Amino acid sequence: MSKKKLELTWIGKDARPKLEPRILLEDPNKSYHAKHRVSEADCFDNRLIFGDNLLALKALEQEFAGKVKCVFIDPPYNTGSAFTHYDDGLEHSIWLGLMRDRLEILRRLMSDDGSLWITIDDNEAHYLKVLCDEVFGRANFISNVVWQKKFSPQANSEWLSDSHDHVLVYARNKEIWRPNLLPRTADADSRYSNPDNDPRGPWTSGDFTISLTGGQRGAQFAKTGVSENIFELETPSGRRLVPTRGRCWGASPKRFEELRADNRIWFGENGNNVPRIKRFLSEVQDGIVCQTVWLRTEVGDNQDAKREVVRFNSEDIFSTPKPEKLLQRILELATRRGDCVLDSFAGSGTTGAVAQKMGRSWIMVELGEHCHTHIIPRLKKIIDGEDKGGVTETTKWNGGGGFRYFSLAPSLLEKDRWGNWVVNKEYNAEMLTAAICKLEGFTYSPSDTRYWQHGHSTETDFIYVTTQTLNADQLQALSDDVSVSSSLLVCCSAFKADANRYPNLTLKKIPKMVLTKCEWGHDDYSLNVENLPMQQQSATEPVPLKRASSANASQTAQGGLFDATTRATPANADVKP
Repeated sequence: MSKKKLELTWIGKDARPKLEPRILLEDPNKSYHAKHRVSEADCFDNRLIFGDNLLALKALEQEFAGKVKCVFIDPPYNTGSAFTHYDDGLEHSIWLGLMRDRLEILRRLMSDDGSLWITIDDNEAHYLKVLCDEVFGRANFISNVVWQKKFSPQANSEWLSDSHDHVLVYARNKEIWRPNLLPRTADADSRYSNPDNDPRGPWTSGDFTISLTGGQRGAQFAKTGVSENIFELETPSGRRLVPTRGRCWGASPKRFEELRADNRIWFGENGNNVPRIKRFLSEVQDGIVCQTVWLRTEVGDNQDAKREVVRFNSEDIFSTPKPEKLLQRILELATRRGDCVLDSFAGSGTTGAVAQKMGRSWIMVELGEHCHTHIIPRLKKIIDGEDKGGVTETTKWNGGGGFRYFSLAPSLLEKDRWGNWVVNKEYNAEMLTAAICKLEGFTYSPSDTRYWQHGHSTETDFIYVTTQTLNADQLQALSDDVSVSSSLLVCCSAFKADANRYPNLTLKKIPKMVLTKCEWGHDDYSLNVENLPMQQQSATEPVPLKRASSANASQTAQGGLFDATTRATPANADVKP
């Protein structure tokens, strides 16, 4: 009997946006760098992008596919309540569709040994888990970390007072991804002592018995009733001991005597206790294996986060920041110095702040105005070495580095007064060339010596973009100048010649050549109800789990999520006008 795939199904699942791969425009007036280099590890090419995060991810795809070591996102939780800096309350189907589109690009941006970390609460956590299973593959799920975000219970809670969020962790490829060990702490090392003055130094002791009720050992014991590790031993005081029922010693009689001779068995100061195995500090790993419950005392909580961001904007306090220690924990596990970190829901900028202090390169995307009112002021203080809070002390941060500020270019095409698609008037020649290169899959790289070489896809395949109408003589000159072993894509307004006459040229007309490639003039795919095209019929709650087959996969939605013309606000959304 064949197994059927378990899928999450929702209204409009099959509808996907045809995203325009926009170019990014740097604004030097908003970019910021330290006045001098603080260390050789300073990174000045971090990127802060202002604009819709789905379009920004698409804009990054060509350059950064396969290069991002760690993705952290803190998306709107879809709780049904309106926050100051973004509206958080979307119908499930809309939320799932928009998250799916972002996760798919994020996966393409991640390196093979990269990982994804998503903070979310109970409202969508379990739907999001199944969605991530579909996008990343269930086999690449690492863990559901529980983060204690609050300390005190909420007295006005109607049911239970929630005190935690989830951090869903996925690997791009679990077969090769491994988390780093956490740095050892003074508290962890303090558990080691040396009561018997062992020359090997401080040690701690562990249980010298193991279970006989599980695993291969348990199965063998259940079958035979015999275990080599069940035997009577004698303590230095003369006390004779056997393991408790259901357990056995942690070694065979021969191995036990070897450990005893090496002074690795501890019977207590009086030599009368049940034996324990000695583990020396000098022999343990350089770090600590991370557990899946993160207490506020280890990684901070919501109150810590708000105290951190109020220093940068005390008049307009960001509603839902994350503490710097939480991001420090994630980056310690997922990255090393110099690795690239991406956050496409930048919020108050905690990811970039911590990455900067830890010597990681970073990319952040934010559409809200708090990009300017919260993130930039925060980053400037960090770069200038004026931020003394958060993880500054533990990372020994003294300032340095910088970031480049980008915004998304407007849509390449716009409609003229007769309803025809034409090149946007805001585009100059350089912008047009860069945009056409990206749309056609070329790397924008103008040559200093060849006027026609604006970019390349391989070492012998080039592109030339012009708004001119080219005649036969001009095209012949191009053909003669291009090597017979090379090829040139010529993108022009029009041409007056037989296109088949030039074997090393491919001729295309602007804008006709790109009309069907993507959606034009669509600037906002944000997780905000006011910006979302809805289906004409009433959207229903998603079906949590459905065994989908090829026969019914295409029948889960009637009509598209992004091509409809009617807009509606779900009844459960509390949205400001």
